[in-house]
Formats: sequence, structure tokens, C-alpha cells
Amino acid sequence: MADLIIPVKGIYFDAIRDGTKSHEFRERKPSWAKKLEGRTYRHVVMLRGYPKGGGVEGVTRLTRVWRGFDLRTIQHEHFGPESVEVFAIDVSEAAV
Repeated sequence: MADLIIPVKGIYFDAIRDGTKSHEFRERKPSWAKKLEGRTYRHVVMLRGYPKGGGVEGVTRLTRVWRGFDLRTIQHEHFGPESVEVFAIDVSEAAV
């Protein structure tokens, strides 16, 4: 079974690592729907940017248990001033 690989900005990576962010949000678009809807993964792998060689666990790579996602409507500066529908991917539990 494959892993879902998600590169994230450093600020979000740090929040997930520190346990203050439990979900990673991706705007509901066809590309993310294709990756998520009706699929199951072994793990969710969060990368701090695009590290060489796949990263170092706990430093530039976080491996999380795949717990699926839910749909939410949120307003966030990253997506602009309007509310948008997002996939809220659960990244709350470390796998390693």
C-alpha cells in the first residue's frame, strides 16, 4: 500500500510536529479529489518543503497514521478572503 506524500511549509510542519495542528488542509479541487476520494493509504508522510533524499524523520519528514479526511468549509489566508471547501486530512497521530 502506498503512502500519501504531502510537502508543507515550515510553519505548518512545525505545528504538526509540535502537536498544535491536527489536520492538513487541501482545497477541494479535482487533483486532490483524485488522490483522496475512495483511496486508502498506509501512512501520510509530511515533508518540510522538498528535502533531498526524502528527508530525515522528525527533522524534515513526519510519518503519520492514515486516518482519512473529512470535508470542511474554512476561511484561511492561504486560500484567500472567501470561505472554501477543503479536504481536512487527519495528521494527528505519529506512526513512527
